[in-house]
Amino acid sequence: MLGLDGLLRPASSSPAGGRPRADMDEQFQPCLDGIDYDDFNFGSHMMEQKEPLMETVEGPYLLIIEQPKQRGFRFRYGCEGPSHGGLPGASSEKGRKTYPTVKICNYTGMARIEVDLVTHSDPPRVHAHSLVGKQCNEAGNCVAIVGPKDMTAQFSNLGVLHVTKKNMMEIMKEKLKQQKMRNRSHLLTEAELREIELEAKELKKVMDLSIVRLRFTAYLRDSSGNFTLALQPVISDPIHDSKSPGASNLKISRMDKTAGSVRGGDEVYLLCDKVQKDDIEVRFYEDDENGWQAFGDFSPTDVHKQYAIVFRTPPYHKPKIDRPVTVFLQLKRKRGGDVSDSKQFTYYPVVEDKEEVERKRKKVLPQFPQHFGGGSHMGGAGGGAGGFGSGGGGNLSFPYSTGLAYNSIYSPGPHPVGGYQGGVQMKGPEAEAPGSDRQAPAESTYCKELQKHAQLCQLWMLALARRNAHALLDYSVTADPRMLLAVQRHLAASQDENGDTPLHLAIIHEQTAVIKQLIEVIVSIPSQQIINISNNLQQTPLHLAVITKQPQVVQLLLQARADPTLLDRYGNSLLHLALQAGDEEMLRTLLAHLGSAAPYLLRLPNFHGLLPVHLAVKAKSLACLDLLVRKGADVNAVERQGGRTPLHLAVEMENLNMATHLVKKLGADVNSRTFAGNSPLHLAAGLGSPTLTKLLLKAGADVLCENDEPVSPSSSEASSDTDADPEEQELAMELGEPALAMEHSTNREPPVQEHGQAGHRQRRCHTPLDLTRSQKVREILLQASQQGPEAELPAAPRPGKVLSLDSEALQGLEQLLNQDCSGSDWIELAKRLGLCSLVETYKDTPSPSISLLRSYELAGGSLGGLLEALDSMGLRKAVRMLHKTEALEKLQSTELKEDSAYGSESVEEEQAPALALKPGPGGELPHSQQPQVH
Repeated sequence: MLGLDGLLRPASSSPAGGRPRADMDEQFQPCLDGIDYDDFNFGSHMMEQKEPLMETVEGPYLLIIEQPKQRGFRFRYGCEGPSHGGLPGASSEKGRKTYPTVKICNYTGMARIEVDLVTHSDPPRVHAHSLVGKQCNEAGNCVAIVGPKDMTAQFSNLGVLHVTKKNMMEIMKEKLKQQKMRNRSHLLTEAELREIELEAKELKKVMDLSIVRLRFTAYLRDSSGNFTLALQPVISDPIHDSKSPGASNLKISRMDKTAGSVRGGDEVYLLCDKVQKDDIEVRFYEDDENGWQAFGDFSPTDVHKQYAIVFRTPPYHKPKIDRPVTVFLQLKRKRGGDVSDSKQFTYYPVVEDKEEVERKRKKVLPQFPQHFGGGSHMGGAGGGAGGFGSGGGGNLSFPYSTGLAYNSIYSPGPHPVGGYQGGVQMKGPEAEAPGSDRQAPAESTYCKELQKHAQLCQLWMLALARRNAHALLDYSVTADPRMLLAVQRHLAASQDENGDTPLHLAIIHEQTAVIKQLIEVIVSIPSQQIINISNNLQQTPLHLAVITKQPQVVQLLLQARADPTLLDRYGNSLLHLALQAGDEEMLRTLLAHLGSAAPYLLRLPNFHGLLPVHLAVKAKSLACLDLLVRKGADVNAVERQGGRTPLHLAVEMENLNMATHLVKKLGADVNSRTFAGNSPLHLAAGLGSPTLTKLLLKAGADVLCENDEPVSPSSSEASSDTDADPEEQELAMELGEPALAMEHSTNREPPVQEHGQAGHRQRRCHTPLDLTRSQKVREILLQASQQGPEAELPAAPRPGKVLSLDSEALQGLEQLLNQDCSGSDWIELAKRLGLCSLVETYKDTPSPSISLLRSYELAGGSLGGLLEALDSMGLRKAVRMLHKTEALEKLQSTELKEDSAYGSESVEEEQAPALALKPGPGGELPHSQQPQVH
């Protein structure tokens, strides 16, 4: 036997820290068959051990030479029986199995190696689960004896026994009692039992039942032959239960788009293997020296059933590129940092002219001398801007100077123009020449037929020339270009290589006079729909008039009975096109002249499922939204892709101004739900916006509303290799509930029943509180859930005042915030109040600071939050000014309470914001200095 006194050192004396040598020596005296290793205090370096940890410079140490496989192994309940095969090793493959293996280095002799389960936390603590297998004992530990030559221990039959929820407390208390009783002979005291009870409750709350680690501890023999000399324990990599969403390997299965604009913002649908919505990111990156990376924008409500993510692409770091650039994207876990395989994504340059109007305008136009060459389809528009004369406006039947109407121009006198039908031979007295010989040879007959055709063509050309000559003479007399256009109206349907008719081109080039003349000529052609012809981009003349922002032309076309219900290649109607540009004037013109088509178009979605009201919200135009609602648009209409209302979109965009307008003025339903059951409050909580959350709560949003996605998946969803177990279902329901504070709420709606059957166990779905990642929003929601409706809805502010400030204080605050010509003070205040989305809206108003404060107040902001934000900006003068106002308000409220018992309640409610100046643990939290989570 080697001299172990100089060779070994107990774990207590390791540099990682621990108990004094004397204490540990006492604990090593008993037999270690049942020792609890949680008495040891292990350093944090043991958590992520990569290199061997030496007990001494040349002493023995324990080394993991094969880590356990982290994912793909399923924890089993006792009622399910043993697992099928032991826990595999990290490098295990099909046909070549490996298992967790450790080795004692720098030592030869008999040794005992024990394995138990510890938590993933730092420091590791005793875990409720137990190890099972051939080498395991009833305490849930696995033991192996190694040596004297081979110091390697392979654990080939390890299984993890999953504790049930109902037995967890008893098992934890029993393990903690054993820990206390290991090295003592007397019974536990009442105080110690209470301490164990509290510790078990704490572990139950914080323990992650889906992750365990293996802790390997080696014991060498002492001089008496007992295994008492402990080497430094080593901790394995975490092992994830395959039923847990965090256990699956990240994998991108499919995307609906692989390219998008360099500006970002394109919506991409991504299908993936099981992910956790609060622990997943979509990472874009470039694999080159610049190291650029960015992340897709989505909230927890955009992760569907753990298998699909709808995200918006981030902008590329170079906003101006002249050719497509390919980058990579991958899924990445926030905790742990593991990633999926990368997929390619292409950024393309900004398409400024997607309707190709500018391209057509830049085309080289013909000059007058070039017209005689007949080479350009765009030339020949003769005449000046001749007036309409007596035929102006909408009168489409004005007379010629010769007394002929438009329809008679095709048969002006004796000319046989009206009967010409392409190459069909005419029948008439001139068709047969006198003295023709019917018995002539075939060649002679053929020549005569050709001669007849030539004579006929000559007559046609002469007729056309005479008609054009008469038109030119009439134009010379009247200066009315319609005289020339009328004889060519059969050419009004001609199209160029882009599919554009003359009317398309006149609109593109904004030739208003020509447009009027063409319209009057075109509509005079019977049984023709030239005015509704679409070009190659499926654009009608009406579409182009809206795109080029020509309200007068739109009015002319609609009066000429152009069809307003035709759609472009994206399914956009005239209303969609006007709203995409945020063109209020165009929208007014359309709504005034659409007539009976207006109700139909207001309810018509485009090919992306968006109605006009949704595009008004996306365009951030309150005026356009008001116009649509006044005309009969439904403010609670849902878009076809996800069932979002305009209020959902406003919250999703974090547009407080639009959301306030929808709620306060238009009366939008704050509890409307998407196809997935998400209310606007779900979205606001997921975004981590305290201001939007308060606005919705103040408007009556249901803080306990549940969406359609269960908090935890059912066992049938979680695992496909076994039938559901009742104990496992119970655990699945109770795991991972962040809304523990709301579990016992008396006014909760009944939870959704799985499969809709009363016989099945009920499963709770996500509330807004479950989705938030912001501590401030969490506290707002908890406070709202504990209060009644009366306390939840604060009293309305006094008319004409902002946050109950008098005019002097408001004017002083306005001067302080607006004194910097760059607007840096009020912009900084907007950031600290969580109102960044309003900066662009208010930067051009006469007083941005007052507009900002009004929106802050409408959203439920408090004076306390404003004071804290100003104080954090260093504006002490403004803080002192508002403190004086606060003191005056308190004095007035006291006088009012003494004078009138009737008004005391309302005054007390009005003073609620002032009481939040110095928020305490139970007070109202201010808005400032809270980073918003996206």
